[in-house]
Amino acid sequence: MRNLRCIQYSSIASVTAIRATAWDVSTDNLLFIRDVDGLIRLERWNGDDLNQIACWDAPQSPYKIVDAHFFSDTESACIIFENGDIVVVREHPVNEERIEIVGSIDAGISAAAWSPDEELLVIATKASTFLYLTREYGDLVNTELTAQDLEVSDHVSVGWGKKETQFKGKKARALRDPTLPDTVDDGRLAGSNELHETTISWRGDGVYVAINAIEASMQRRVIRIYSREGILDSVTEPVNGLIGLLSWRPAGNLLAAVQVFEEKRQVVFFERNGLRHGQFPLASFDRAQASGEGAIRSLQWNVDSTVLAISYDDRVQLWTMGNYRWYLKQELFEPTLRWHPEKPLAFALVSRSTDRIRRLQYVSDVCAGPILPPLDYGLVVVIDGKTLKVTPFRQANIPPPMSLYEISLTGTANDVLATLKSPELGASQQPIFKIQVLHPFGTSTYLLDLGTSQGPQKIEEPEASNGTISNSKEIFSLNRPLLAVGRYDIVLTENGSLLAGQRILARGCTSYLFTPLHLIFTTSQHLLKFVHIAEDPEDLEVPPDTPESDERCRSIERGAKLVTAMPSVFAVVLQMPRGNLETIYPRALVLAGIRGSIDERNYRKAFLACRSQRVDMNILHDHQPDRFISSVGMFIDQIKKVEHIDLFLSSLREEDVSKTMYRETLRVEERQQNDRPHAPSGKVNRICDAFLEALYTRKANVKNVITAQVCRSPPDLDAGLLEIVRLRDNGSGQVDATVEHICFLADVNRLYDNALGLYDLRLTLLIAQQSQKDPREYLPFLQNLQRLEPSRQKFSIDDGLGRFKKAMRHLFDLNAFEELKSYTTRHNLHEEALSLYRYDEDKFSAIMQLYAEHLKSTSQCKQAALAFHYLDDNARASECYRLANQWQDCLSIASSIPMPADQLHSLADTLAQSSIETKDFRAAATIHLDYLGDIRSAAKYFCKGYFFTEAFRTITLSSSQPQSQAELLISVFDPGLTENMASITELLADCKAQLAAQVPRIRELREKKQEDPLAFLEGDVNEGKDIPDDVSLAPTDASTMGGSLFTRYTNRTTTGTVETGASRRSSKNRRREERKKARGKKGSVYEEEYLVNSVRRLVERVNSVGDEVGRLVEWMVRRKMVERARAVEGAMVEVVGMCDMAVEEVFSGESFKEAIAQQEQDGKLEVPVVKEFGRLPFLGLGS
Repeated sequence: MRNLRCIQYSSIASVTAIRATAWDVSTDNLLFIRDVDGLIRLERWNGDDLNQIACWDAPQSPYKIVDAHFFSDTESACIIFENGDIVVVREHPVNEERIEIVGSIDAGISAAAWSPDEELLVIATKASTFLYLTREYGDLVNTELTAQDLEVSDHVSVGWGKKETQFKGKKARALRDPTLPDTVDDGRLAGSNELHETTISWRGDGVYVAINAIEASMQRRVIRIYSREGILDSVTEPVNGLIGLLSWRPAGNLLAAVQVFEEKRQVVFFERNGLRHGQFPLASFDRAQASGEGAIRSLQWNVDSTVLAISYDDRVQLWTMGNYRWYLKQELFEPTLRWHPEKPLAFALVSRSTDRIRRLQYVSDVCAGPILPPLDYGLVVVIDGKTLKVTPFRQANIPPPMSLYEISLTGTANDVLATLKSPELGASQQPIFKIQVLHPFGTSTYLLDLGTSQGPQKIEEPEASNGTISNSKEIFSLNRPLLAVGRYDIVLTENGSLLAGQRILARGCTSYLFTPLHLIFTTSQHLLKFVHIAEDPEDLEVPPDTPESDERCRSIERGAKLVTAMPSVFAVVLQMPRGNLETIYPRALVLAGIRGSIDERNYRKAFLACRSQRVDMNILHDHQPDRFISSVGMFIDQIKKVEHIDLFLSSLREEDVSKTMYRETLRVEERQQNDRPHAPSGKVNRICDAFLEALYTRKANVKNVITAQVCRSPPDLDAGLLEIVRLRDNGSGQVDATVEHICFLADVNRLYDNALGLYDLRLTLLIAQQSQKDPREYLPFLQNLQRLEPSRQKFSIDDGLGRFKKAMRHLFDLNAFEELKSYTTRHNLHEEALSLYRYDEDKFSAIMQLYAEHLKSTSQCKQAALAFHYLDDNARASECYRLANQWQDCLSIASSIPMPADQLHSLADTLAQSSIETKDFRAAATIHLDYLGDIRSAAKYFCKGYFFTEAFRTITLSSSQPQSQAELLISVFDPGLTENMASITELLADCKAQLAAQVPRIRELREKKQEDPLAFLEGDVNEGKDIPDDVSLAPTDASTMGGSLFTRYTNRTTTGTVETGASRRSSKNRRREERKKARGKKGSVYEEEYLVNSVRRLVERVNSVGDEVGRLVEWMVRRKMVERARAVEGAMVEVVGMCDMAVEEVFSGESFKEAIAQQEQDGKLEVPVVKEFGRLPFLGLGS
């Protein structure tokens, strides 16, 4: 689908008698050799000036230059003459001769060629010998071309395109021997067309070289293929009419030659093994003479193997191949062409008639029509010699080499341009395109009206500036506007860089084009990318190479290039390297079109696009939620079809797809979306309600109404069934169809249950008939229900459906109290039963008794006690309070029964022991004091709970004699202080030891992590010491699927939820990991986390005992235990200080943030705060 278009042109005139040309690839200059006034002149043309390099006398006799080559590294030229001389011309000689004959072959030279790496020179002599010379012109290989060379290959023809391989039917095969071909070539020469030339051509990699020469003893032309070492590899099969032209395709798969007969001429191809591999025809002699073509003089491939140049006596043709068909793309009326060795589509043209040298640069370009909607018909024009192939892909997706229209031209087209004739549409409301064609001798214009079947029509227009390749005009291409966006241009450079102004958007770009919203381009990484158009090139955002997550990037076939785009139908046409086409619908174009249609409130177009392109229809609402809700009526009016409205409603879900799977990638829109408030929950219900309101207003089809009700969340099946009941009552004929519709939308078993729940047995029967239920099951059931009275029928239905609360209400209506009591107990409906009988005291109490028994049996003792208390059953209420450990209520009710003294004493003792077991020492002390009268035990337990003030008050109030008070203080109070001091001292010593051991270890672990993260995360944090490591290095789920090495043990990964290890681990592995974390084994990767959590828990423990230590120190001072108080306070102050330093070191800094960042985000870990300890100043401890 691509044409060749000239983009750069320069020329120099008055350059006569040019014998040969060569390229200097380092300076990109052209060198040529001329014969002027008996002198051979080597000159350099740099594009502007002509400079002479060397000049020497020409031979007296006529001479011919066989080959000329320039070495850029040594700035020297090698010129090989037919008479056998090999001349080296040095541009800047250093202690060397400028012009030197480095060798001469007496027999003469018929052909010569340098290898692509410029290390070997192969020469074919007129004595039928083949020579290999080194770069220093030393003889390397000398072999003779003999008839025995033809025996090297034993060809087995597979008959590429030959008659003997074609199917002709059973009868035709029966008339001849199928093993014998119709004709067999014997290698006859081309007769008068044979010029007895010899040609040499290297393969692109320089491994093989081919020579096309006549084997004189057999009068047959043979192509011999030699290796780089000079070993004959193969020869070609006999081909009649082969002439002396040869060019090996640089890619290496084909050798091109020319076959000439009286009636036809064609280019034939050979494989390296010598077998034929297809051909394509050239103009016959009759047509060639009519068009002025002469004999074929040369055959040349360009450097990237895409263009084959065929030179005639007066013109050059450029051929390309696509989809195994050859296209004539250019015909230039100059006899000699020289391809650039490095630039694929750059070459020089030499004219003998005008004494002019031209240098041209071409590009492979698509001639496409407008892409701006609604004129984006995908019009593409392809040049094929004297035929233009025109295809509007929006109307007909026809692959090449076919086309929808063909335009026959009087001459070969060199360039073509398709534009819109005028903004107005034609009579058929279709656009009219103007196709301008550039011929070698003029231009012509054609009009194409896509609304008619006439095809393109030629019109006469005044000659424009686009003209001929003559002395007066140098026009090689038609004028085209430069692709620009706003204030900057978009340019694709030769090295594949895509530029927006001065900014490089992408490297490795292979093709690009514009739509109104996107810059689309393909890359050498086989990706198709979309860039949102912006006014400033710096705002152009190129998507990353992530086709799996970004709608702006899509994977394509290797080597695919853009042909055209049709935004109106969301299509992009790509051409593969072999020539076939693919039309794709990228998500970026589809979503851009859908969003644009929604913005324009063209909901029908947006809906149809979602339906055809399989886009989630929630985007119709989520892109503009408020606008959609307000335009539901417009949506229904535009869509119209009942099935389409049902399809939309059934696709609804709560997810906001505009923020998830179809998130807008345009920066401005993204900011607006972030600023937009979140829609309230219940999106589906809001949409369904809006649809119901609009449908009821329009008296729309009942199917849409039912769909809107069934698609609610949760589905409102009862409302949908009631719509069917309404239709049935009105005698509508749509009942069966509507029942079938609702059964399609919802689970028929749920519909059956809901229909029963409406107590409509006729409706239930209709639903059952649409289900897979056995009539022998549901018909007897429905018949039995039909016989029951209404209330008993409703009870049976609700009981069968598991709606026990409603069923119990029906029992209430039936006044079946005893049955209701058993039903209440069976289904635990006590609260509902109490509500029903709240005004009937006797029945209320009966239900309450059942409820109290139920609460006690389910260990809800406090609520059971309240129920028994309400029923005046104080004994059972007291027992329930005891079981609930409510000692105040238990003892108060027991006292009010009244309970015997011994039983009350036993109950109080039991409650006191329970309080001691739960470490509620205040409660135990209060019971001993108030109910057991044991002052000594009460004071003891007050001291045990650090309630020293209460203990002291109890002793002083309960003992009337000072002697007994002193005795209790000495025997109970002071030992309590001493015992608590020992406990606190032991606790503080343990805290100091733990901090002294764990904080340095945390510091050591973090230093190890900083020095060698790899060893740390793999578990080797002890430098090979004999400390066991419990972290498996085998590729388990826990070690290979949790992200990278540095995130494996921190629950943080760089990829999405689908790729996280947490979601892929089995529950067994997860529990094993949790056990490892809980153990915090030394040397494991979990040790640091375990130690940090341990320090945090220690700080919390120290904070919790601060008040207790303060009360202990205060009362030790009051009891004149100053030294002991000073020791306890000192130990506490020291531990608090160590906690402060530990928190500062452990819970601060980058190491802590990196280690537990995820836990902080999840709220699992907070930095502890050390509570300040208040000291007594007169104890003499400094700060």
